[in-house]
Amino acid sequence: AAVNGAVINDGVERYRDLEQQHLTPVDQSAGDDTLLVRVRTRESDVEIAAGARIAVVGDGKTNPEPGLARGRAELWFSAAGQKNQSIGLEKLAALCTSNDDNTESPAARVFSALENARSFDALKSASINEWSRLWQEMDIQVSGDRFSQKMLRLHMYHLLVTASPRSTGLDAGMPARGLHGEAYRGHIFWDELFVMPFYDLHFAEIARSLLMYRFRRLDAARDYARQHGFSGAMFPWQSGRTGIEQTQTVHLNPMTGHWGPDNSSLQRHVSLAVAFNTWQYFHITHDLEFLENFGAEMFFEICRFWASKARWDKTPGRYRIHEVMGPDEFHEKDPDKEQGGLTDNAYTNLMVHWALTRARQIYRHLGNGARDALAEKIGLSVSEIEQWAQMAQKLNIVICDGLIAQFDGYFSLKELDWDYYRRTYGDIHRMDRILKKEGKNPDAYKAAKQADVLMAFFNLGEDEIQKMLASMGYGSLDNLLEKNFDYYMARTSHGSTLSRVVHAALAQCLGRKDIAWRFYQEALSSDYIDIQGGTTKEGIHTGVMAATVLMAMTIYGGLRTDKDILAIDPALPGRWENISFGLWFRKHRYGFEITKNNVILVIEGPEDKVVPVEVKGKTHQVSCGVKTEFPL
Repeated sequence: AAVNGAVINDGVERYRDLEQQHLTPVDQSAGDDTLLVRVRTRESDVEIAAGARIAVVGDGKTNPEPGLARGRAELWFSAAGQKNQSIGLEKLAALCTSNDDNTESPAARVFSALENARSFDALKSASINEWSRLWQEMDIQVSGDRFSQKMLRLHMYHLLVTASPRSTGLDAGMPARGLHGEAYRGHIFWDELFVMPFYDLHFAEIARSLLMYRFRRLDAARDYARQHGFSGAMFPWQSGRTGIEQTQTVHLNPMTGHWGPDNSSLQRHVSLAVAFNTWQYFHITHDLEFLENFGAEMFFEICRFWASKARWDKTPGRYRIHEVMGPDEFHEKDPDKEQGGLTDNAYTNLMVHWALTRARQIYRHLGNGARDALAEKIGLSVSEIEQWAQMAQKLNIVICDGLIAQFDGYFSLKELDWDYYRRTYGDIHRMDRILKKEGKNPDAYKAAKQADVLMAFFNLGEDEIQKMLASMGYGSLDNLLEKNFDYYMARTSHGSTLSRVVHAALAQCLGRKDIAWRFYQEALSSDYIDIQGGTTKEGIHTGVMAATVLMAMTIYGGLRTDKDILAIDPALPGRWENISFGLWFRKHRYGFEITKNNVILVIEGPEDKVVPVEVKGKTHQVSCGVKTEFPL
């Protein structure tokens, strides 16, 4: 039995020429039945102590022999085996870091934990009980489609492995690859935009903890904005321990073996994801204490950043936003310019409009004490919030014949012969790398990794975007979602698994059930089958895992949480006979059982309490504690 601290990061092939050694051994020891290894992280200087208590059960065992090496401690046992006789080795492990609360000596905490640890069977029983409680809270049961059921549970399991009620006391965010592999080096991106609703509805304390990771780095985001000449808070595209920008400046193309410039840190829309997640959390949980003490400050500082980044242009008579990238990482800059970044990225500008106008509503939720505190702490005033709302109405969106341009200049780019590339390469998900291999510039073509414009519809819905554009003076646009969906789907390679999530949800909204089901199944199986070829072994994708779980409840279960009351309008796919799930919404626990013919709902609470619920567009007053059935 061993404890090994002499480990390296060697799980991602393209990183192997980079630094792999991240731990410095401190000491190691072995007793009669215990092991301890202490190490320190090389850059952040965090001490980690890992220990184990070992017991061998069976006749004929000898005294253990210790083995020590730098960063590694071992105990060797030998036993005389008898036919039909079992020999057991029980190993209980404990781990502590200097980051843990109230920890002066991680090693002392480890030894104390090992001394007080119960037997393996007792720990196993406790683990079973804890997992049973978690499954009771989050489980989704699907009948008629065993594969979908298996994938949904696989995804929920991996999400809870990454962030669980046991981790809410840690200062940790949601890594894009979970805790499962070394890709992206554990960094935190915008993927939490897809992850947070799962926790909002099931484990509000985890959602709040993940948002607190961002709040604790608000000062770093303010510094980052100031460094670039802006006000407010600009969160980094890739975040780690300190909250400063961790994004690489060069990128390896494995098809060519060459490194090239990487402008992806210009994806300033990550700040909009933080703002969106803040609002969603409050809207679903009504955690006013969080909003008043943490969330509102973070939201308003993000608005302040975008207000300072927008520049008035007298030619169109509108505010324009320069030097940004959208989620589509195939387009980093104007193909005729050296400088990175694009102008008036549609996803960014639409989400900025949403944030700058939503600020009013957030301010109205705050009590007078919270408003006074924000005025004193960050100088916030009602007039500034009104200025944001006025700016939002004058943001520039490039629209031509009902099509929203991904960014200014997009419609002048070259079309791509998609059939040629499919015939030639087969797998064209990473079209950017293919084009670079051929000596071409991806920035010059209408080819998207994921469609920015459609991402805005995914977040906000067609009705909301129609209202936004009308308020901005762009008039009423017929069949807006349908036109843009068809246009961009034909020009998207789905180089990100999240692209399939977006297309599945929007196709379902348009009534294109076959397309929706195909994209949903691809997203649902993307890590299990590893559809991108080799990426899953580098770490699972938390964003797509959480999104597919949520979509089972939303696009097929018909759940809507964007209103002030819970709404449901099911549309089960052909293979699903029924679906059952529970969730929390505004302090109430809802349990749904949905078939092709009816919805059965139970809301926990006293029977004299009545809660409004919308079913297929009609509002019903539902008594708590009573099973209520609605025919479809």
